[in-house]
Amino acid sequence: MTRKKLNLPLISLMALFSLSVSLSSQTLPETVLHCANLWDGHSNAIQSDVTIIIAGERIKAVQSGKPAPDMPSVLNVNGTCMPGLIDVHTHVFLQQDAISPDYDGQLLKQSVAFRTIRAVRSAALALEHGFTTVRDLETEGAGYADVDLKNAINLGIVPGPTMQVAGRALDVTGAYPLEGYAPELEPVLPHGVEVVDGAQDSRKAVREQISYGVDWIKMYADRGVWMEGDTLHGIPTFTVEEASAIVDEAHRERHRVACHARSVEGVQSALLAGVDTIEHGVYMTDEQLTQIQQRGIYYVPTLWDVEYSAERRHSPDLSKQFQIGRQTLIRAMRAGVKIAFGTDIGGFDWQITPAKQMATFVAAGMTPQQAIETSTRTGAELMGISADTGLLQPGQFADIIAVSGDPLKDVTAVERVTLTIRHGAVYKHAND
Repeated sequence: MTRKKLNLPLISLMALFSLSVSLSSQTLPETVLHCANLWDGHSNAIQSDVTIIIAGERIKAVQSGKPAPDMPSVLNVNGTCMPGLIDVHTHVFLQQDAISPDYDGQLLKQSVAFRTIRAVRSAALALEHGFTTVRDLETEGAGYADVDLKNAINLGIVPGPTMQVAGRALDVTGAYPLEGYAPELEPVLPHGVEVVDGAQDSRKAVREQISYGVDWIKMYADRGVWMEGDTLHGIPTFTVEEASAIVDEAHRERHRVACHARSVEGVQSALLAGVDTIEHGVYMTDEQLTQIQQRGIYYVPTLWDVEYSAERRHSPDLSKQFQIGRQTLIRAMRAGVKIAFGTDIGGFDWQITPAKQMATFVAAGMTPQQAIETSTRTGAELMGISADTGLLQPGQFADIIAVSGDPLKDVTAVERVTLTIRHGAVYKHAND
């Protein structure tokens, strides 16, 4: 079989469909990459002149030197080969930007079918940006369409990253859009979440979501945040009893819980409930960070989105929140908290690469390697798939990207992806 190479901006969506079906309908042959440079995901230095042999979906061998003359399907890569990137906080069904927030319009005026079509495009763009794996944390009113998209990608019907999904997030009455409409319309308006009240209904909702195929349960722990000095406060959503019921039910059924918590009060609710990941975590006390570190909870700061929104909206409040979040990240690094790479993309345009957040992490004190590892090794660990992806080594899926330049010296190199391979299939290959 001849590999089809893909430059996403230059082809139609139907071409993407054609490519994906072609790849899924045949067994992938052995393919050989010859990388001018390679970073394997854990070494402290770039290796030169490395050959990767791919058998089917997985890496068969990584060896120094050029490939043997008789090896078939050699793909020469002039840049730096490295593990595919992982974004653990995405929204493929959300299409917003800082200066055009049209959330209500999406839920009120666009069908789920149309939003799914746009989500397919978002998934393809994720591959374009070098993200071979994502954890998508709710469909914002599109029900369980993310489960269908994940399955379609796995079946090779459409191209996209490996996905873990959360379906419908959980929140309480009066805490999540759509809000602010006439009271008589409330019973018929869609919501971006599944609204639940009380411990019993919370358990029922968890069971329902798991029955429809979600990988994660997502809950909202706070709303209506405000600042007092360098502290971010918020109104707790669920009671401790309700939040604990959600986490207990999810854990009982061997699922984990991602918790949106921006404020000191939201984080405290999350800790009392026993969640597995803290999403956003704009402000956390030193005591809370100590608890997070001791319990092995993952922290997913989505700082670049806040910074970008502050600049585009000319918002002093968001600028202040970014500074608070940056200091929280610095304190979390010092406390030894496990930090995973998530960006909240969907809240900003999918045509922008989420890899821009790497530079934000470096500016906060990480080395380029540490910043990238939040996306590769730590991202894989958070998702429970570190045996399959996150490194370039034999036995792992061939989730490989190439970038222009040396990413361990200049982290912005990850914004310049020239090659994307997911599970052995070449989705993008451009000359350096």
